[in-house]
Amino acid sequence: MDDKTEQRFVADWLAQSVAATSAFAADAAATAMLFAMSNAIAASLRQGGKLLIAGNGGSAADAQHIAAEFVSRMNYDRAPLAAVALTTDTSALTAIGNDYGFVHVFERQVLALGRPGDVLLGISTSCRSPNVVLALQAARQGGLATLGFAGSADGPMSACCDLLLRAPSPVTAITQQIHIIAAHIICSLVERDLCPRPPA
Repeated sequence: MDDKTEQRFVADWLAQSVAATSAFAADAAATAMLFAMSNAIAASLRQGGKLLIAGNGGSAADAQHIAAEFVSRMNYDRAPLAAVALTTDTSALTAIGNDYGFVHVFERQVLALGRPGDVLLGISTSCRSPNVVLALQAARQGGLATLGFAGSADGPMSACCDLLLRAPSPVTAITQQIHIIAAHIICSLVERDLCPRPPA
């Protein structure tokens, strides 16, 4: 391909990314959802609960990224906050996948680790990942709050979530960009709520 074609490709990608981010920033309902999700997580952590996070592929990486921000720190030094990515234990993932099937890899972990009052955040850009849907269903039955990150398309995950945030894009990669922006904002809000930064 010639340089102009490649430049147009990059420019178009960036334009789509900016458009989606701008639409997300201008969406009052999305902003309200960020506050609702951060409040749900903070309420759980305040009572000794924990945040569980599940997703596939790039969303699995996002699950780990988000959990790390809670456990380590987001914007400043503070007490660690309890969060677990259900994507990191390869022994559990492969045992469950081998014995029960890949569709159950998150569900079984929710049943084992989740407790009433905990929160499960399920991430699926398609809003229909079967293993995320089963995990959310198990969480709801077990008394956990169920949160979801999805894309613009609807799917079975919608019926399983107490709170669902949608990225305004049908493009998987751009949806994932919005998801990590949302996660950073939510973690920052929880951090500010539970661990206020001392005055300078």
